[in-house]
Amino acid sequence: MDDLLGADGKASELFEQATAMVISYAPKVLLAIVTLMVGLWLINRFVSVLDKKLSAKDPTLNKFLCGLIGIALKIMLLISAASMIGIATTSFIAVIGAAGLAIGLALQGSLANFAGGVLILIFKPFKVGDTIEAQGFLGSVIEIQILYTIINTFDNRRIVIPNGDLSNSSLINMSAYDTRRCDMQFGIGYNDDIDQAKAILKRLIEEDERVLSSPEPMIVVGGLGDSSVDLKVRAWTESGDLWPFYWDMQERVKKAFDAEGISIPFPQRAVHVYKVE
Repeated sequence: MDDLLGADGKASELFEQATAMVISYAPKVLLAIVTLMVGLWLINRFVSVLDKKLSAKDPTLNKFLCGLIGIALKIMLLISAASMIGIATTSFIAVIGAAGLAIGLALQGSLANFAGGVLILIFKPFKVGDTIEAQGFLGSVIEIQILYTIINTFDNRRIVIPNGDLSNSSLINMSAYDTRRCDMQFGIGYNDDIDQAKAILKRLIEEDERVLSSPEPMIVVGGLGDSSVDLKVRAWTESGDLWPFYWDMQERVKKAFDAEGISIPFPQRAVHVYKVE
């Protein structure tokens, strides 16, 4: 009988302790949950507004900075919610720091990519919208993220390049300047009139409005090949006009040379066959 009464007393005591803990911690837990929900909503709204503001001013920086700020704010919110429940934030921060150190050692490559992204944003070797050639790929920069840079090639392929590789290797930014020089070479026969061919090329260049007058276009004899006299043409255009101008000139020069009797030689080989008795 005494044992039964003792068990009932212990159960009653445990129930009272549990009730007291629920009464004590339930409001804190509820407040922490509400804080998390409201905080996450406010953070998402803030990051969204910041993204729109930065997109108008600097589309290169916005994705990187918004992602970094969003992560930092969510970590701070989590620590605040933990302190509301009664978890010691000092130990909590220490745990996060230790976990961060372990994760950092395991993800050294990702940290290198993060550092590379920071360097790209600081020194700006390229920005969103630029055409670059890097790591064997040529395309337009679509987005610079925290760890990766995304480019689209001209045949519509999506390339993801680690920022660490981009910041530590050579790249070509074809959009760095407003103007570019178009280099072309046209071969004529050794029996053709060089001055006539140069006059044709000069006329075609002057007729094209995409060619800039300064720097002045240049037409010179660039070399004497095995089967042709090579004329080199250098003309400056706006960066966006370079390739359309180059392709148009190939067709126009061929037609103009044909119309005025200028030959475009090509390698030929004579084969002699001897009959052995």
